[in-house]
Amino acid sequence: MSEELLNIIFSFWTGLAVLVFIVLKSSIKFVPQNHAYVVERFGRYHKTMVAGLNWLMPIFDRVAYNQSLKEHAYDVPSQAAITKDNISLVVDGVLYLKLLDPYKASYGVDNYVYAVTQLAQTTMRSEIGKIDLDKTFEERESLNINIVNAINAASEPWGVQVMRYEIKDIEPPRTILDAMERQMKAEREKRATILESEGHRQSAINVAEGDKQAQVLAAEADKEEQILRAEGEAKAIIAVADAKAKALDTVGRVAATTEGQKAIQLDLADKAIDAKRAIAKDSTVVLLPDGSSSAASVVAEAMTIIGTLNSPKTPS
Repeated sequence: MSEELLNIIFSFWTGLAVLVFIVLKSSIKFVPQNHAYVVERFGRYHKTMVAGLNWLMPIFDRVAYNQSLKEHAYDVPSQAAITKDNISLVVDGVLYLKLLDPYKASYGVDNYVYAVTQLAQTTMRSEIGKIDLDKTFEERESLNINIVNAINAASEPWGVQVMRYEIKDIEPPRTILDAMERQMKAEREKRATILESEGHRQSAINVAEGDKQAQVLAAEADKEEQILRAEGEAKAIIAVADAKAKALDTVGRVAATTEGQKAIQLDLADKAIDAKRAIAKDSTVVLLPDGSSSAASVVAEAMTIIGTLNSPKTPS
C-alpha cells in the first residue's frame, strides 16, 4: 500500500512539474530584434510585444501577428502610363517600405505590402499623366519624390512608411525611340556645325588680328626707316655742304697767292682745251679759234674776273 502511494505521489509531482514547464514555456516569449508580436486576448487586441523577454497568459493570450520592422524592398510590376502629351509608356519601379505601427499594419489593412504596391502603381500613373514625355526623363528624381509623398499621405492609416521610390525603367514606344534618336542625332550635328563655324570664325579673327598687327608693325618699321633715312640724308647734306665750304675756303686762301693764281690759270687752260677737243670730236663743223675765243683769251678773262673779285671795294 505504501508503495502504491509513493507511485501516486511521484506521478503527481511529475505531472505537476511537466504542467508547470509547459505553462512557463507557453508564458515566456523571446521577441527577436526588429520584430514585433501583436497579442490578442480572447480574440481582441491586447498588446504589442517588442524585442526582448515578454510574458503571456497561457490559454487566454496568443500571438496573432508577427510583424517585421526592417526596411524591405518590393518590386512594382511594369504598367502602362500615358503622359500629358498622350504618349504611352511602360514604367516599373522598386519600393522601399518600412513598418512603423504594427497595430495599424495588422488591423488597418489585410495585406499592407499589396495595398502599398497597388497604391504606388496608381500614383505613378497619376504623376506621369501630369508631365510631358521629355520631362519624364529629365525630372525622374522629382517624379520619385512626388510619388513617395502621395503614397505616404494615403498609407498613414496602415502604419507603414515609404522610405523612397525609384523608377527603374521607362520604355516609350519604338516609334518614339526612333524619333528621339533622330532628334538627338540632329542636335549633335547642330552642335558640331556650330562648333565648326565658331572655329572658322575664331580662326578668321585670329588671321585678321595677325594681319593687322603685321601691318601695324610694317608701318612702324617703314616710319622708322624713313625717319632714319631722312636723318641720314640730312646728315649727308650737312656733311657735303661742310666739305664744300671747307674746299671753297681752302681754294679761296690758295687763290690769293701767286702760286694759286698760276694753278688757276693752268686749270682754266686745261679745261678750255678739253672743251674745244670735245666740241671738235662730237661735231662735224670745225671751229677755228680767233683772237677772242682762244684759250689764252679765256684764261685772261677768267683771271681778270678773279682779280676783280679779290680786289677790295672802294667806298662809294
